[in-house]
Amino acid sequence: MITNKKLHKLSVGCLIWAVTLINVLPISGQEKAGPAPKPESLRKRKIPEPSNLKEFIRDKNAAIALGKALFWDMQVGSDNRMACASCHFHAGADNRYKNQISPGLLRVDADGNADPDTTFQVGGPNYTLKKGDFPFHKLADVNDRKSTVISDVNDVTSSQGVILEEFLGLTPSDLTEIRSVTPDGVFQVNGVNTRRVEPRNTPTVINAVFNLRNFWDGRAQDRFNGVNPFGQRDQGAYVWKATKPKDIKAVMISLDNASLASQAVGPPLSNFEMSASGRLFPELGRKLLNRRPLAIQQVHPSDSVLGNYSRYPSPGTTVSTYAEAIRAAFRPEWWQGEVQLAADGSAPVGGAADTMGLPELAKALKGKKKNGLVLSEYTHMEANFSLYFGLAVQLYEATLVSDQTPFDDFAEGNSDALTEQQKRGFELFFGKAKCVNCHGGAEFTKATVHHIKKERLERMIMGDGNKGVYDSGFYNIGVRPTFEDLGVGGKDPFGFPLAESRLARDFGEKVFKELIGVSPNIKVKKDERVAVDGAFKTPGLRNVELTAPYFHNGGQRTLREVVEFYNRGGDFHDANIENLDPDVERLGLNGEEKDALVAFMKSLTDERVRNRCAPFDHPQLFIPNGHLGNDSIVTNDGTGKAKDLFMCVPATGRNGGVPFLNFLE
Repeated sequence: MITNKKLHKLSVGCLIWAVTLINVLPISGQEKAGPAPKPESLRKRKIPEPSNLKEFIRDKNAAIALGKALFWDMQVGSDNRMACASCHFHAGADNRYKNQISPGLLRVDADGNADPDTTFQVGGPNYTLKKGDFPFHKLADVNDRKSTVISDVNDVTSSQGVILEEFLGLTPSDLTEIRSVTPDGVFQVNGVNTRRVEPRNTPTVINAVFNLRNFWDGRAQDRFNGVNPFGQRDQGAYVWKATKPKDIKAVMISLDNASLASQAVGPPLSNFEMSASGRLFPELGRKLLNRRPLAIQQVHPSDSVLGNYSRYPSPGTTVSTYAEAIRAAFRPEWWQGEVQLAADGSAPVGGAADTMGLPELAKALKGKKKNGLVLSEYTHMEANFSLYFGLAVQLYEATLVSDQTPFDDFAEGNSDALTEQQKRGFELFFGKAKCVNCHGGAEFTKATVHHIKKERLERMIMGDGNKGVYDSGFYNIGVRPTFEDLGVGGKDPFGFPLAESRLARDFGEKVFKELIGVSPNIKVKKDERVAVDGAFKTPGLRNVELTAPYFHNGGQRTLREVVEFYNRGGDFHDANIENLDPDVERLGLNGEEKDALVAFMKSLTDERVRNRCAPFDHPQLFIPNGHLGNDSIVTNDGTGKAKDLFMCVPATGRNGGVPFLNFLE
């Protein structure tokens, strides 16, 4: 008998609630019923951490404080407005709805070559989304995927980042970035550049520490190389180590359980998210090292991490420079070198940048002539700035664990923690609705360190009834046609498949171990079928009530719409059948059952997240929120850029603040 999801051998004591009601596809014999599901609290899950972390960190608390400052600091953006938090301020995600549309930029042709669709369908740049725009695939009967299609668009709801500009250098006087506006053929209104919008919906950073790999396509590797998201896949990624101040050398490093660090170093160089085209990490380091952390933002005096460093009501921290914060957090061998390092595009700034499959971004990061301050050499601290940034942000994000929910209380024995409707939803989640088959475990996703670590590759009967190998935790569920975005079926900058199953098949065990750091858990034959195209990392469902819109394309506005999507067996079931998850099929849920599932998912909300209480409190933030005008007219600021609108998010302390409204509420 072959199950629709491989029934793993779990160690004694492991709670097997993810396996209990798995739908069995019999080849012979009869379907067998399992024991009643036993829920698991996230409070009992160990937080993954690099095993060699102490080789780099001298003071973990100082590193967490550094990471929180870097994550929320608008100075990281080339425009001094875009922070990491600018797209992750609401329950770790983004609830903005003006200038949040991206066209189908990740579309490929039949041969897998880039074929971006640059036309907007829902609305153009600076469009204000409305409830009636959703879902993006509208049907006459929400329960029947084969009913008349009322409308269909391939746009994506995501997050606005920066306006397209070229990085020219740093001014000698105050190390301000020199930038030049580059005409944007896509994100513009009447020839005036608008803020660009990412081609995939923004996932939450809360509980992301439990994911083995990060980003929707898994390109943020679980082994951090200190430079970029690609881990050991990048054989040209070096950092610099000085056992003595004048004895410095380039070294390759690898930290396990560190996909958050790998993820963190992608956006700061992206000319969609945070950076002018061509900026490098040592240049970002040069800009920031002598600046005060959070210099243009207030820090609440009761901030759970930064409160002791608050200068409230003045902005910034009492730590006067980022260099001071780095020296406190990191061991001296990673910053004490006194030898200047050549800035010739080699090892100090080596490694491939994260282009996310966008050819334009790849070209922008190939190195440009810099004006202003001559960057003939870097200091040790400038050259290693990506190392500090990645590890510090990971350690901060590792504190963002939401385990104080009604469900966790229920899992620990409080039967009154859930309402009767939520208990019915619980039964459906683990039974008829089959949600658990992908959203298993205390994290409510199988894309986790806990689930995948020993079984990265699995065999499964796919939607077409034939067996295939796939990357555990990554599934094609028929949200959009496969060719619109290959997801984990794409390639890294070096030409290797992002899908580890395809890497194992096409390049063999030796290359797999060299690039991934471990051997494949199964042998994949050269002629074996791999089913990974259009597959994406399964997101966790904790706080899902707060993180609309949903799916990698942001095409569903409400949880009810999500449940209806699954109930009809997806939107592109037949078109994606070769790569489709077999559990994506008609469920036959009635209205009360749909309501019960939604109610159950709301039991996964941690009220600390909703209210921005510790550890989810934060510094002040000024967030770009579209531009003056609309999608037909904007105001030119005189340089070819549209004038911004901002919303101010006040700093909160450990006791939190007023909850934000959810998306389009």
